[in-house]
Amino acid sequence: MAMARIVRNMKIGEIRDLVRMKPVELNATTRRLSACHSIEDLRGAARRLIPRPVFDYVDGAADEEISVRANRDAFRRYRFRPCALADVSAVGTQARVLGKELALPLGFAPTGYTRMMHPAGEIAVARVARQHGLPYTLSTMATTPIEDLRQITGHDDLWFQLYVMRDASLNKELVARADAAGYRVLMVTVDTAVPGHRTRDERNGLIIPPALTAGTLAGIAVHPGYWLRMLRNPAIQFANLPVQAKTIAGSASLFDPGVSWDTIAGLRAQWPGKLLLKGPLGPDDARRAIDLGADGIVLSNHGGRQLDRAIAPIDLVADVRDALGPEPAILVDSGVRHGADIAVALALGADAVLIGRAYLYGLMAGGEPGVAKAVGILTKQFTRTLQLLGVHSPAELRSRGHELVD
Repeated sequence: MAMARIVRNMKIGEIRDLVRMKPVELNATTRRLSACHSIEDLRGAARRLIPRPVFDYVDGAADEEISVRANRDAFRRYRFRPCALADVSAVGTQARVLGKELALPLGFAPTGYTRMMHPAGEIAVARVARQHGLPYTLSTMATTPIEDLRQITGHDDLWFQLYVMRDASLNKELVARADAAGYRVLMVTVDTAVPGHRTRDERNGLIIPPALTAGTLAGIAVHPGYWLRMLRNPAIQFANLPVQAKTIAGSASLFDPGVSWDTIAGLRAQWPGKLLLKGPLGPDDARRAIDLGADGIVLSNHGGRQLDRAIAPIDLVADVRDALGPEPAILVDSGVRHGADIAVALALGADAVLIGRAYLYGLMAGGEPGVAKAVGILTKQFTRTLQLLGVHSPAELRSRGHELVD
């Protein structure tokens, strides 16, 4: 009652000084992104905005989707032991990965069909990567040509991810094109000898590009913005492949089930730059990769999209680091959703993490600004985690990891 009397007796000018009304944001994308404070918020925004088959392609995984859940849970099992009174007024996030200084120990993992999520696709993501001083990896299954990405974005830290194809001449051609275009790192994915069984995609009947079936026609009424964007832009296709598959399973059938260590040796002989192997590599396979001339590995179970029930990659980091020693690069993906996840990975011995779904949620929710939003969220979370742990840099976190994480 007393408060009501005070408000009644106040003048309009006094109330205006006391309560500042937030201006109404007219731009729908800006308004949507301003309400997102975590990667999970971006996921929710994307889910509301994007047709179900497309969202499920990003969000879904193999079979019962046990691995995709376990990947996230694995990061959350680790616990911090922070140091107090460390004067964290000056904290840096820079990290050196594969001979290059990054603004953050983070890179953009390769994702296929990216223009299906938003017409800006790979170009938008690479632009954000360049603006934030981070590497971007272009997928074999990209919807933007190798050369165009380099020319349009001007990014000098582009990586190319290779799925080894049945056509050996095509593999050589793709690698040669990436080299000629100035890509710095070749990342060879080794866990796709056969396609994983992705139940959501099968149930949704996902084809590339999305077709105007009875179901999608009904979905236009629910997601008109998505379809307008798609119709106003060039058709989606695999920009670097001569054969255009129409389904997820069909595209995966192009991959070589006979890929072997001899294949890796041949690629090492052709590629002059840094070489990474990406897949579920345990200590023995990791050592063999380095012995064959790889510069590092990416511990990954393909985000749970290939072999369901595969071990969470974060749980491999410590053993692989012990096996390889301090020098070869170890990156980890699958399940990174928070800046604290980056800190866990580094404390266990990784040099950096790669994100996939995290930036795709941003792309679906808001195009290029949405990707930037995802990076901003993770950067703030990682910086705050360093400060609360009482460390001043990723390098210090790496060197003292055994003290700080259980």
